[in-house]
Amino acid sequence: MGATKTDLFTKEQNEMAAMAKALAHPARIAILQYLIKKNVCITSTFVEELGLAQATVSQHLKELKLAGIIQGSIEGASVCYCINPKVWKQYKALFNSFFKDVNPAEQECC
Repeated sequence: MGATKTDLFTKEQNEMAAMAKALAHPARIAILQYLIKKNVCITSTFVEELGLAQATVSQHLKELKLAGIIQGSIEGASVCYCINPKVWKQYKALFNSFFKDVNPAEQECC
């Protein structure tokens, strides 16, 4: 298996790629939208809301948690999730900076 060569890129580029990878599934987008709307959520609610199997939802939650986008706390037999505000602000700033640098209406393409 080949190396990913992530060391060739800046810290910011690697962070943005990790965030984009974490967001690269519609179920994860749906989970984040639901969390933003409800502010906090118990794992079983995601299963009901999304119509996905518990194991599938758990895998998507794991990916979002590994990326730091969400955080969770154990409440009895359930895990309660919410958006991690510090990481959310960090990535919002990174993506805002990335998108503001280009104005497609002002650029010509080949």
